[in-house]
Amino acid sequence: MDVQQATFGRVFEGARDEIIGWQLVPASPGGSPFSNVIRSDAATRVVGTAFIVTDAELAAADEYENRDDYVRVAVLLASGSEGWVYVDARTVDG
Repeated sequence: MDVQQATFGRVFEGARDEIIGWQLVPASPGGSPFSNVIRSDAATRVVGTAFIVTDAELAAADEYENRDDYVRVAVLLASGSEGWVYVDARTVDG
C-alpha cells in the first residue's frame, strides 16, 4: 500500500481474481528478492487482486516496474476479463 500511495497518490481498490496459465515463483534467498510469475499450463492459476487503473497510472506503473527490469504482459483472468501482469523481463519469451 505504501508503494501505491507513493507512486500513484492513492491506494487502489480491487477485486480478487486469478491469472490463468501462470504459476508463482516465490522470492528466495540467493535468488530474486521479488516474487514473480511465469507462463505455465492452462490448469495453473495465480490468485491475486485485479485493480482498475487509469492510462496515466498504467504508464506510471510501467515506469516503476521497468526500473527493476519487469515488463507488462497481457493475461486472461478467471473472471473472463483481460488484465496485465508485470513479470521479470528475463522470463518472457522473445
